Amino acid sequence: MENKFHLTIITPDRELFIGEVVSLNCEGNEGHFGILPNHAPMIATLVPTVTTFQDVNGKQYTAFTSDGVFKVNNNKAILLCNSAEWPEEIDKERAESAKQRAEERLSEKTKDLDALRAKLSLLRALSRLKTIK
Repeated sequence: MENKFHLTIITPDRELFIGEVVSLNCEGNEGHFGILPNHAPMIATLVPTVTTFQDVNGKQYTAFTSDGVFKVNNNKAILLCNSAEWPEEIDKERAESAKQRAEERLSEKTKDLDALRAKLSLLRALSRLKTIK
């Protein structure tokens, strides 16, 4: 049995991470999940969250990952997400501003409010802020 698996985290703009890891923690529509070597095949829809993983040398990684799709099969895992950022890449002021705008939109409750869009915007902002704490 393998004691590692290959992880790829990609966005439309870049490859955030490619390498061998021993664990991954992420979140999908059905809740948080953890992946270890030899995990059963799985596909999940991702939600904006703080994703953590550990490489084969014991180094811990933390990144913001947005909505997307996750797949694991035969010790190969891939996160295809709309955006992904390392903590040092996150603009705290921008994330706080986005959080405030989303909260204001949700509190207005007007007929033309796109509630799902506002909730996702709020979740992205909160996840970014949590990533840099």
